[in-house]
Amino acid sequence: MDKVNYYLVNSSILPPVYSKVIAAKNYLASGEATSASQAAKMAGISRSAYYKYKDAIFEYNGDSNDETVTINAKLKDNAGVLSAMMNELYKAGANVLSVSQSVPVNSVADVSVTVRATDMKSSAQEMLENIRKINGVNSAHLGG
Repeated sequence: MDKVNYYLVNSSILPPVYSKVIAAKNYLASGEATSASQAAKMAGISRSAYYKYKDAIFEYNGDSNDETVTINAKLKDNAGVLSAMMNELYKAGANVLSVSQSVPVNSVADVSVTVRATDMKSSAQEMLENIRKINGVNSAHLGG
């Protein structure tokens, strides 16, 4: 089997078809397009161009400094408590990546929320303090 070589190249020097293939792949990944044909059409390329390059072209995001933070909390089983916690995350500028909640036991649910903290308006510690002030939050701490 031949060795595959990869190059990191500034997209501005490449023919436009390559960036259009990336756009088509993003349309499919986001659900904006439901088929390769639709994605190719939206990106302004032929279906054959999409299929020719789709497995050989990838977008490089390695230089992003995405910092993630996980908040582990114990929430009372009352309406609106999780919603209030999500509102605090929104106000802090955190982007929610995942939420996991257990079934409440003794009227308390364990909740784990992972957020992207790169563009937050406040520190993770300030956000955590605001979450702790919410009526119905029994405890909250940063986890790994």
